[in-house]
Amino acid sequence: MPDHRRALITGTLFAAVAGLMWGLVFIAPLLLPQYPAALLAAARYLAFGLIALPLGWLGRARLATLSRADWVEALKLSAIGNLLYYLCLAAAIQRAGAPLPTMLIGTLPVVIAIVSNRRDAARDGRLRWRQLAPSLLLIGAGIAGVNRDEMQALQGADAATWTRYAGGALLAVGALACWTWYPLRNADWLRAHADRPPGTWATAQGLATLPLAALAYAAFWAWSAWRSGSAPVAAPFTMPFGPTPLRFVALMFTIGLTASWLGTLCWNEASQRLPTALVGQLIVFETLFALAYAFLLRGHIPPLATVAGVVLLVAGVVWALRGRPARAH
Repeated sequence: MPDHRRALITGTLFAAVAGLMWGLVFIAPLLLPQYPAALLAAARYLAFGLIALPLGWLGRARLATLSRADWVEALKLSAIGNLLYYLCLAAAIQRAGAPLPTMLIGTLPVVIAIVSNRRDAARDGRLRWRQLAPSLLLIGAGIAGVNRDEMQALQGADAATWTRYAGGALLAVGALACWTWYPLRNADWLRAHADRPPGTWATAQGLATLPLAALAYAAFWAWSAWRSGSAPVAAPFTMPFGPTPLRFVALMFTIGLTASWLGTLCWNEASQRLPTALVGQLIVFETLFALAYAFLLRGHIPPLATVAGVVLLVAGVVWALRGRPARAH
């Protein structure tokens, strides 16, 4: 099998597993609706950092080869691509439900492919626009189909519902901006350090996330204590683990291991094998699995328009995999 074909197959499989893991983060805010988004973001990445500690000890020899600039880059990726992204996403889901933020995050394949096709042409080659356009159009049509029923469900809603929904949409756009920046910068590092194991870079990001997440958790705890002490509230939030501590801790560590560490590892593997414009389109796997989890949680079969949208999303991915970048001159 040619090296190009082998890299395409293995890279796609790694991206699919990453999407399978990342889709779980879309339902965590729905399973813990009484928990503020800031606490969910801090707890998820605190768990990620704690999981990275023993992994970092086992891989300490490889981590020691990272330079100060590498650790600064890991810190930037952790702050924007981890904490800020999930804070915006969790808040968006709690305000607008899972499908709308999922749909907006689902535009990532289009946004990243367009940005990367111009930005990274010298490194990865350029996908001709006539090759790229059909897959982007199919993915865009699929996203519109997925969102159609959600918009219809809002017809006749009161002003407060629309305001909350619009706020969720704006927060989802913020999450989209964070995760447009993250995979581009992450791929830059991975392609520039092709000799480094992707697992080492995933662990480094977890370790870089740990102090940020710990500070965020402590800040929320202090704010919660100040709020309950300065002004009486009807139902004060119980810190440190909230009203359902066992469920909260178990879910955060599950997502920390699967979505944060394993998902990042698989995405790093895909990013080292595939051009950024192509791997960016494979983020659509996250959208597909997030939708599947959301409808399983709702306990009913998705409507026809949503099914048609999913079919178009899959068709767009299949079309994208047919393209091969032309070497830039």
